[in-house]
Amino acid sequence: MAPDITAFFDDATNTISYVVRDPNGSACAIIDSVLDFDFASGRTDTQSADKLVSFVRDNNLDVQWLLESHVHADHLSAAPYIQMKVGGKIGIGSRITDVQETFGKIFNEGTEFQRDGSAWSGFRYRDTNSTCSLG
Repeated sequence: MAPDITAFFDDATNTISYVVRDPNGSACAIIDSVLDFDFASGRTDTQSADKLVSFVRDNNLDVQWLLESHVHADHLSAAPYIQMKVGGKIGIGSRITDVQETFGKIFNEGTEFQRDGSAWSGFRYRDTNSTCSLG
């Protein structure tokens, strides 16, 4: 049976976040959540993330995973915020360390810029054929 997928379009970043639900239960994953960011002021907001949180709560869903499909140059991730609100483990691809190493060099970051993937609490999946279980 196919999962239930609900898409949330973010106008400001032209990106889509997804809630993917197990059709036989309440387990779900949130993919590519958006933390609102105003470039002019440098301020963040949680309006987009709160729509995902409300959807999860309104549908009595159990968040298992907060997944990032890749590092996002077009928006900030709301995964840590959503995790505080509704739980779940945060995950991203295992090659994130390559991206962090590159960014660290490009932006001349010192040793305080972590390059070990530790910002993601759950797992770092190894390839595009990997799967994670809901529930």
